Amino acid sequence: MSDVQPISAKMRERAGKGAARATRREGRIPAVIYGNKLDPVMISLDPIEMLRHLRGAFYTHVYEIDIDGVGKERVLARDVQTDPVTDKELHIDFMRFSKSTRVNVEVECQFINEEECPGLSQGGVLNVVRYTIELVCSPASIPEAIVIDLTGLEIGDSIHISNVTLPDDVEPVIDDRDFTIATIAAPTLAVEEEEEDGDEETDGEETEGDDEDADAEGEKDKS
Repeated sequence: MSDVQPISAKMRERAGKGAARATRREGRIPAVIYGNKLDPVMISLDPIEMLRHLRGAFYTHVYEIDIDGVGKERVLARDVQTDPVTDKELHIDFMRFSKSTRVNVEVECQFINEEECPGLSQGGVLNVVRYTIELVCSPASIPEAIVIDLTGLEIGDSIHISNVTLPDDVEPVIDDRDFTIATIAAPTLAVEEEEEDGDEETDGEETEGDDEDADAEGEKDKS
């Protein structure tokens, strides 16, 4: 499970597009906290503080938002709206959760111990089929990453989801087949074909046409 990340926020009094635009003019990001059968809470966020979170695994962390003068809320990020031209954050949605909540999240695969992989040492190539895996779990159980150990793998070996040890209460969304995550592929050798000479050398040999040309030149000289 990843650590709970703190975020500071201020309360917003009004909802709607006009209020959101006013918040952005103040240099802050409008956001909302909803879910768990409670009323939505309108908040605003510091863009500099949020930049650090947005650069990381934003959707797989649990956040504790400290709302100035109101209290704290434990949430998951569910959506970020951005400006199509400037890429600035326009609005962020957070969802409350309870002990019974289960969510679908995509978690990054991390491959370790490449130096201990005989297949790679022999020139093989790590062919990654899935860079992320979609999991279903409680928010408190979301893993930071899916760590895949390459130790001992040979050329031709495959890594399937059944080879990965997932934390308790964490399951892959695809549960009807043992899907492939990566393979150790054989090296691709560039085969250089020898260039074939289409024209054969004829040094020292005269053709019939050459003889005829020579005779013609001789006749001209006599005349």
